[in-house]
Amino acid sequence: MIEPTSFSMPTERRAIREILGDWRWILLYTRRFWAAIAAYTVLGILSSLTALAAGVVTKQLIDFIIARDAAALLPAAGLMVLTSGGSIAFQAVSGRLSARLSLQVSQAIQADVVDRFLSADWLSLQHFRSGDLISRFSSDVASVTASAVSWIPQVVSSAVSFLATFLVILYYDAAMAVIALISAPVLLLASRPLLRRLRAFSVQLRAAEGNRSALLVETFSNADLFKSFGLEALAKDRVGRCQQDYFRIAMEQNRFHVATKILLSILGKCTEFLALGYCLLRLWQGGITFGTMTLFLSQRASLSSAFSSLVSLLPSAVSSAVSAHRIREIASLPRETPGAVPQGVRECSIRLQQVQAAYVPGCDVLHHADFHAEPGEIVALVGPSGQGKTSMIRLILGLLPAASGSALLLDQDGRAVPLSGSTRALFSYVPQGNSMLSGTIAENLRMVKPMATDQELIDALRTACAWDFVSHLTYGLETILGERGKGLSEGQAQRLAIARALLRDAPILLLDEATSALDAGTEQQVLQNILAFAPRKTCIVTTHRPSVLEHCSRIYRIADGNVELISDAGKAK
Repeated sequence: MIEPTSFSMPTERRAIREILGDWRWILLYTRRFWAAIAAYTVLGILSSLTALAAGVVTKQLIDFIIARDAAALLPAAGLMVLTSGGSIAFQAVSGRLSARLSLQVSQAIQADVVDRFLSADWLSLQHFRSGDLISRFSSDVASVTASAVSWIPQVVSSAVSFLATFLVILYYDAAMAVIALISAPVLLLASRPLLRRLRAFSVQLRAAEGNRSALLVETFSNADLFKSFGLEALAKDRVGRCQQDYFRIAMEQNRFHVATKILLSILGKCTEFLALGYCLLRLWQGGITFGTMTLFLSQRASLSSAFSSLVSLLPSAVSSAVSAHRIREIASLPRETPGAVPQGVRECSIRLQQVQAAYVPGCDVLHHADFHAEPGEIVALVGPSGQGKTSMIRLILGLLPAASGSALLLDQDGRAVPLSGSTRALFSYVPQGNSMLSGTIAENLRMVKPMATDQELIDALRTACAWDFVSHLTYGLETILGERGKGLSEGQAQRLAIARALLRDAPILLLDEATSALDAGTEQQVLQNILAFAPRKTCIVTTHRPSVLEHCSRIYRIADGNVELISDAGKAK
């Protein structure tokens, strides 16, 4: 459904081509709602035609009053009420349908964006900042949705209104019809450079909005850091400079819009004065009635309004095309390479042989790494920070692909499967830091096992030495946690994360500095409980704490991307 795309600063011709390409993508989402959009379009046409009919009836009503034709006055007044009421009714139903369509299209696009983001290759996700992603998910989707729902109906209804109004004026006076159209050629000639400038401003403004959103998310999520170092002024300054950049671009865009609007307004006023002068001349000469002049002037304004509506759709269309392009950058991310999903695996081991891996081609973070971990073992990865331990974890999880060598998972029958996103189903993982989400403790635990009973939750909490504090909370398992586990200490959050991993009961347990916030006694008890809870589980840990190494069957040191076996069967070499 979604094709890849690229973004560049284009010439006029390329700008138009890219806008059309982005609009083809937008229309993919409207096809599934074609019936509702068609109904919305018909309602818009009916509303425009009834408004036109009301104008014609008003002309007749004025002429009847001047002619003192009492017999025709009442039916004309009734018809005017009927057409005006019909226009209002059509607009009301159209508004209701538009709201429903907007929600449906918005949710369809957002669901697709979330799906593509979560299924994308992990390396490709590192190019995006979370705040910018939020901006694309909210502001850009809103812009695309507004156009996807309303643009086609507005174009069609405005075009029908324009044509019908022109034919009515032409019926009464051909010269007046020509005067009403006099501004059209100028607007059409200006459309191509207008499109290019509008697109350039939209690209800059969307990028600035994404940067601002990213900086705000970063500032809010690191409030403790700024406050603890007394860096509130620095944080405010960073946000202020970002706001100034956004303000500058927005005002430049506004200046262009104002200048364009002034030129269009001058052109419109010239046409309006010309039409008024012509109508007064014809009225002076007795060529038209006062009612006809009223009809001419009102419908000339309607004709100009309909044409201006068509022209005014250009800025929104360009803005929506830019937003669509930003969404397509996410939607076109490469998906994870699918692999075989292991079935019936009870125990498994990990084998790496001569593995090389890199985040950027040519810059290896692991060099010819050899590693293995067997069921019933706790295997440790140690070494200085930033030297490759976390990269090893990512490799084992199938997030970071092996550039060369062999990275395999072997089940209890000796069947080998390359490590990938599919083998991730056999892992329980406790990452560094606080990985709790907002919600209750029970909801956090049941993420990995939705049908788990309360007793299963309690058993996992006991194994992780977490039940002692959870049981003393006022609401126990139903205690509500804030974002990132606010309300808990780091040690409590770590124990809950370990309990969640144990609840999943996968054959392999990965602990990435998972006991760093625990005191020595609690750490020892947690590791002993894990060994007793699942004696045949393959457990891989990264740690800086010597106390953890006492429980390890094998220890690997990682430094500068090189992996070295330094201890086997608990005996240091």
